[in-house]
Amino acid sequence: MLKIIKYNDPKFNISLKNIIQSKRLEPQEIKSSVTKILNDIKRDKDKALFKYAKKFDNVSNPEKELKLKSREIKDAKLLCTADSIRALKLAAKRIEKFHKNQIPKNIKYSDNDGVRIKTRWIPLERAGVYVPGGKASYPSSVLMSAIPAKVAGVKNIIMTVPSPLEKINPLVLAAAELCGIKDVYRVGGAQAIGSLAYGTQTIKPVDIIVGPGNQWVAEAKKQVQGDVNIDMVAGPSEILIVADKDNNPDWVAYDMLAQAEHDESAQAILITDSEIFAKEVNASIKSVIKKLNRADIIKNSLKKNGIIIVMKNLENSSDIINDIAPEHLSLMFKNCQNIENLIFNAGVIFMGKWTPEAMGDYILGPSHVLPTNGAARNSSGLSIYNFMKKISTIKGNKKTIKNLGPSAKIIADCEGLDAHAQSIQARLNGK
Repeated sequence: MLKIIKYNDPKFNISLKNIIQSKRLEPQEIKSSVTKILNDIKRDKDKALFKYAKKFDNVSNPEKELKLKSREIKDAKLLCTADSIRALKLAAKRIEKFHKNQIPKNIKYSDNDGVRIKTRWIPLERAGVYVPGGKASYPSSVLMSAIPAKVAGVKNIIMTVPSPLEKINPLVLAAAELCGIKDVYRVGGAQAIGSLAYGTQTIKPVDIIVGPGNQWVAEAKKQVQGDVNIDMVAGPSEILIVADKDNNPDWVAYDMLAQAEHDESAQAILITDSEIFAKEVNASIKSVIKKLNRADIIKNSLKKNGIIIVMKNLENSSDIINDIAPEHLSLMFKNCQNIENLIFNAGVIFMGKWTPEAMGDYILGPSHVLPTNGAARNSSGLSIYNFMKKISTIKGNKKTIKNLGPSAKIIADCEGLDAHAQSIQARLNGK
């Protein structure tokens, strides 16, 4: 199923680069189409929003049906099983508990030069949560995006979710109600991002847009960045597994399939120390795929973006890991903790065979909204810090001017900013 390459192969770096880049190239037509949609939304507001909602979201009467009624949200849980609601509540409890531990403290500071500084953390007022709903429904993404916002203190959370099949998974709406979200709109894709960024008569603009999505959503978030804050430009899901030959090949196969089933553009990579084990994993994948609901998606994903790398010593894999900068990293080999501190580029690390990435998607605690496409080199997963800003208050006195003013004036003079220098000198003169 997956191509097997060896680390000591002279063409290894070329092969690896080709497979990594295979999912990172965006067709030009996506960029141009997204630009048109965003410009239409920005210029024509509801007129454009309703047009695209009809075209892409199958909302026949967007004037009346785009925003879900409160009763639709509240009654959705009646269509869900009791077990699913209980599981959702447990996940929500764990996610909330984890993120409460991130709450930053306000700071008060004073020094011997008479400077007193206070820094306050303040929540953003409005957050837009994008929930994927095209090829699959993700109630977990509601929890993973909205709960950090709630813990941060965001007062208004607006949710958009596509409904290409003219309906929304009731568990998605049950998750929205559990998070206290009252404003839910049946709209997805670039048109949802544009509406949240620029606002229309129906959807008010937000301060930040968060949540995963497909290439269209990722491109739209990239283009609106600057007009509105975003969490990250998150593309199709990906996993890098480093597993030795002592693992169960079926478990590793399922972990790879769990990523591949998201999207044809998803990526699953395995690094192992045994070619025999690599072939066993391939055999397991081939055997299991036929039993899965999303077999065609998985086959396309693995064919285009999957690969198995064989290297002698897995403790030397940190360089490859950092180069790939995976969204999800799963370490399943003896003494894998030895390389943990050598890994700088990863969205999240799962340690050991008893911590499958799928558990992190739902219930372990940290948000599953994570950087993809190599963005883990310079960004982190979603947290409450995305929904907060800080303001500092500074107070000095005569001692401050006397002690620090001369040096500040020198710097101002060096920069050629006379008014800056005179603002300080006037106080040094006591005038």
